[in-house]
Amino acid sequence: MSDVRLMKGNEAIGEAAIRAGCRAYFGYPITPQSEVIEYLSEEGRKRGMVVMQVESELAAINMVYGAAGAGARAMTTSSSPGISLMQEGLSYIACAELPCVVVNINRGGPGLGTIQPSQGDYFQATKGGGHGDYRLLVLAPASVQEMADHVYLAFDLADKYRNPVMILADGALGQMMEKVRFPQYDPKDRTPAKPWATTGKPPTRARNIITSLHIQPEKMEEVNHHLQAKYKRMNDEEVRYQLVDAEDAEILVVAFGLVSRICHRAVELAREKGMKVGLLRPITLYPYPYKALHELRDQLKGVFVAEMNAGQMVEDVRLGVEGRAPVDFYGRMGGVIPLPEEVLGKIIEFASGISDVTLPEEKVHEAAHASKR
Repeated sequence: MSDVRLMKGNEAIGEAAIRAGCRAYFGYPITPQSEVIEYLSEEGRKRGMVVMQVESELAAINMVYGAAGAGARAMTTSSSPGISLMQEGLSYIACAELPCVVVNINRGGPGLGTIQPSQGDYFQATKGGGHGDYRLLVLAPASVQEMADHVYLAFDLADKYRNPVMILADGALGQMMEKVRFPQYDPKDRTPAKPWATTGKPPTRARNIITSLHIQPEKMEEVNHHLQAKYKRMNDEEVRYQLVDAEDAEILVVAFGLVSRICHRAVELAREKGMKVGLLRPITLYPYPYKALHELRDQLKGVFVAEMNAGQMVEDVRLGVEGRAPVDFYGRMGGVIPLPEEVLGKIIEFASGISDVTLPEEKVHEAAHASKR
């Protein structure tokens, strides 16, 4: 049977990590994700997990490197400035092809910024915040339930591709409380054998060497070609997204994470007014659901993107639309969370400037009155 609890998003991440078979957690307290390490310090240790509050985020990501290299399911969590400090280690882990999970409970920046929620780390997560041609698989939860669900998925994907997986959430999702259902999950059935792990050399095989250092340029190029082939397989097999009322949509709203919930309500309000508005919610931010945009773009008269940043995912949306429809953007920054009615007003304002779009009745009367003046 499944287990239902009322939990904060950060606590749900911790509980799901224990149940997913995470054996090693290394982290450093930073608002608004500190409840993860607090929860694991109590519950994780009681249930057999190695949990260490380390001296810095640099130490945390390098300890994850070591634990993952030994074959353990390993994880760290932090918030924006702390994730910035982990970028070199993430680049090493990606090149060494070690599976691990990294959670970013995003807060406002740049710099120390604020402790309020933000989506300003989209570029860092999806384009590679460290050096070199590497990628993280990036998951974007939109509820406390998904905060837990994505932990299971992240560990499974990390092991499948021998690649770090990032869960990109935000301070609001980390702090809000919702009902969470924990499914039956046996990590012994989901964790593959890891013959590459550095667990000591038996006489029956050669030494396992894990490294990201390859002095010869031909060898480094070979490693990079191998990584790029893996990332192509991710793009072919792991794209995840949700569509709402998109079948007849003239205006498509695109949003991820917490903002997608707000936009879902804005779409409902638009439909109540007779507007043909739909929603695309990317669940994987890398790989990105370009194909979904390709399949919808010819029916659309406009695409509206909402984010809690200055405009980051909107660049991927424009790539997916390829100029077939106008793209508008609305963003709030600094920890401000937009309201559904606020987003709806911006959608109507955008739609009013496009010919042949179904508008609310009051807007039609307003336009007709203006034409007579």
